[in-house]
Amino acid sequence: EPRRLRPAITTLISTVALSKMLSLASASTLSLAPAALMRAPAVRTAAPVMESKAELESLAGKLNPVIGYWDPLNLADYDQWSQGQEAAIGFLRHAEIKHGRVAMAAFVGYIVQSNGICWPWALTGGPNGVMHSDILAAGGPADQWDALPTASKLQILLFVGGLELWSENSYVLGLSGEKHYMRGG
Repeated sequence: EPRRLRPAITTLISTVALSKMLSLASASTLSLAPAALMRAPAVRTAAPVMESKAELESLAGKLNPVIGYWDPLNLADYDQWSQGQEAAIGFLRHAEIKHGRVAMAAFVGYIVQSNGICWPWALTGGPNGVMHSDILAAGGPADQWDALPTASKLQILLFVGGLELWSENSYVLGLSGEKHYMRGG
């Protein structure tokens, strides 16, 4: 009896495999479909939340009942530019998230530089162009920053500053359906 089941099982397996291949083929052809068939980008559906100190205390008790609410610097009562407690909490939350992301990226950059990984092309042009390997030869990451040409340092700082101004722009945030973090975003 097991021998009679073998052709049926083989047919079933090949049918399932064929249907999987066809579904993948149709998915790949849909990826080439015109943009009119694409959905609009998702817009935030939940309303922005502005939290007060009382809500932070309640949340802290729920998340970690052992420690509970702990604010030794009294930051929840901090009033940033006389905008109110909720705006200050939004500012501090946004700053914490942003600085955490920058610290993670900086750590990865430090590890990459410390392991001698660099781009193979020139950093600056011209006959006396500076190669990335020249910067790498300066030593550790702090020495490498010192070895960068001033124009390169300014370019980095201006680019990051531009990103910061763009992310703070209420008009740009409004275009993407968001609000500023000190206004409920």
